[in-house]
Amino acid sequence: MSEYSVESMSAAIETAKEAAMSAIKNTADLSSLRALSAELNKKDSPLNSFKSEMGNLSSVDDKRAVGQLLNAATSEIAVALEDRSIEFADSEIAARIERESLDLTELLVSRRRGHSHIVTQATQRLEDVFIGLGFQIAEGPEVETDFYNFEALNMPKSHPARSEFDTMFLEYGETNSILLRTHTSPVQIRVMKSWKPPIYAIMPGRVFRRDTPDATHMPVFHQIEGLVIDRGITFAHLAGTIESFTKAFFGSEFTSRLRPSFFPFTEPSAEFDIRRADGEWIELGGCGMVHPNVLTSGGIDPEEFSGFAFGFGIDRMAKERHKVEDIREMYTNDLRFLRQF
Repeated sequence: MSEYSVESMSAAIETAKEAAMSAIKNTADLSSLRALSAELNKKDSPLNSFKSEMGNLSSVDDKRAVGQLLNAATSEIAVALEDRSIEFADSEIAARIERESLDLTELLVSRRRGHSHIVTQATQRLEDVFIGLGFQIAEGPEVETDFYNFEALNMPKSHPARSEFDTMFLEYGETNSILLRTHTSPVQIRVMKSWKPPIYAIMPGRVFRRDTPDATHMPVFHQIEGLVIDRGITFAHLAGTIESFTKAFFGSEFTSRLRPSFFPFTEPSAEFDIRRADGEWIELGGCGMVHPNVLTSGGIDPEEFSGFAFGFGIDRMAKERHKVEDIREMYTNDLRFLRQF
């Protein structure tokens, strides 16, 4: 029998493959792996040399069998080279990250506690005051319909607030039918429709108007409104509630007063002011007895129930309570300003 047989060549191929796999496993770095790869792919490498020796096999079947073994061994070595190359590349990246990483964390000598924003503080304090007076908190959506924001509140189509000059309408549905609420009064209608009297509720929240930012105005601000619906409610109850709130929130040295005014959703209506300890009067908000048309829109019989409503800006309350000169300062995110409160 010839010295070239399937058995002898298969054993030699397996030996050459195992030697190559061992060499790949023992490479120390990427450069030595590349050198080994070049060596294994040379024409006269142990595995490649078998290609020329296959011609010495006696039959086509033997050549096919050895060829398949040779191709399988070559593929195995190629995969091992690729896997080892990826291992070195990953290690190199990890080492580079470790080498070039920077610790950007700040070393704090002592821990600092954060605190709520000045407007959030005012909102929470207002809620606490009114809960102490027997009110409940109600909330509603910031995107409203024309019905809840205007029509149900007895505001005619000709009212200036229903124009695009004052209100931010959304491009959704019918023209000027969906808007960002201009006050939290729509929540009053929703409360009347879903709660049964007696109703004692406040409605804090964010509102939107086309105002140019200045020292006392912002296009996005916060408002709180109150609603009382019960039997036998009079204007005297409204005045007493406003006075009780003023002293509870600002202090016993403050007082309030009501001045005649007009709002389409209340009748009679009034503006209410607070007097500082130095004697200066500051306008705070509006109030009045709930208009019978508004009660009807809310599903309440005005012959059986009466009520009052009031509303004012929370941002302005915070501004007055903390003697902030410019309301825009509260939204610049200047930590030097915010840390004062």
